[in-house]
Amino acid sequence: MSMRNKKVLLVVSEDWYFCSHRLELGASLVKAGAEVAVVTQVDRFEEVINRAGIRVIPIKLSRSGHNPFRDFITICRLILIYQREKPDIVHHVALKPSLYGAIAAWITRIPAVVNALGGMGFIFISERFSARLVRKATGRLFRFLMNRENTLTILQNRDDISLYKNEIGIEEMNLVLIKGSGVDLKNFNVKPEPSGIPVAVCVSRMLWDKGIGELVEAARIMKRRNIPIRVRLVGPTDVNPSAISQQVLDSWKAEGVVEIAGPRTDIVSEYHAAHIGVLPSYREGLPKSLLEAAACGRAIVASDVPGCREICRHKVTGLLCPPKNVEALANALTQLATDKVLRRRLGRQGRQLAESEFGVASVIANTMNVYRRLLR
Repeated sequence: MSMRNKKVLLVVSEDWYFCSHRLELGASLVKAGAEVAVVTQVDRFEEVINRAGIRVIPIKLSRSGHNPFRDFITICRLILIYQREKPDIVHHVALKPSLYGAIAAWITRIPAVVNALGGMGFIFISERFSARLVRKATGRLFRFLMNRENTLTILQNRDDISLYKNEIGIEEMNLVLIKGSGVDLKNFNVKPEPSGIPVAVCVSRMLWDKGIGELVEAARIMKRRNIPIRVRLVGPTDVNPSAISQQVLDSWKAEGVVEIAGPRTDIVSEYHAAHIGVLPSYREGLPKSLLEAAACGRAIVASDVPGCREICRHKVTGLLCPPKNVEALANALTQLATDKVLRRRLGRQGRQLAESEFGVASVIANTMNVYRRLLR
């Protein structure tokens, strides 16, 4: 079925995330003749979104906190938006938009619903008692909402497909595997490694469950061993139960064991200036940062967990190490910092993998097929 004259609403928590992960999808829908709007919290990127021919519908959609009243208000606002806009399809991106948006879509009888989940989020990773309670309740809601006839859920790796099928109870026919949001292979291109001391760059939100604490400790180990390497942290702080405070980041900066770069918009330049990409996360959907590192021809180091191992294939595109294992992480980074031949071979093979499996054009085509499957 053609997307011409169809109205598509994309629901994303923040405008910067939409621009980073779904802008090209929205622009492709516009090119295909669809009317596209994004429901999101507006910060600095409304003009960028508008230039792509996409209308912005502002909403306050918090990604964190456990305020039932505020969450109820958010669902009510989504209901009003859906009733007013009357979309042919809504596409929710990430866990909270998928939960609240799917409730609103059920109440307003939206004809077609797509839920696209990346990582499982704090409530699926944490073993805190409160997180376990929320996880149980969320699982029950998802089991009802995602098994509805007009709903498909996109997951990014086979481990998450198994989790949703076997533990949450989503029917296999309602689950679709699409590996991430893709990478722009023209923008994230290969340039020769810079000269000088090897740089390992971690592009991530500054969260404990991204393994940032373990990476800092690994940097301390390598410093004590006089390993020639610089470890650079690139990314914003976050409103999240797992967020690393600015005070802690400042203390690391003062210690001088890692470089604290803060948020950056020119990520491709970060990889071109580095030799290694690293993300020792506890669990991912399919981490865009590692995918971008591989596309730039940089060897990668990551935890052997769902999502990361989709891109970091051990001794093929990078080195995997057990999650939360500081010694193994330090050893893997040391190996790549001191073995130029291995590092460059893994980087070349990472680029080949990005080209063969993770180009943004194929991800967009697969997503369009999901839409057509629901709208036929």
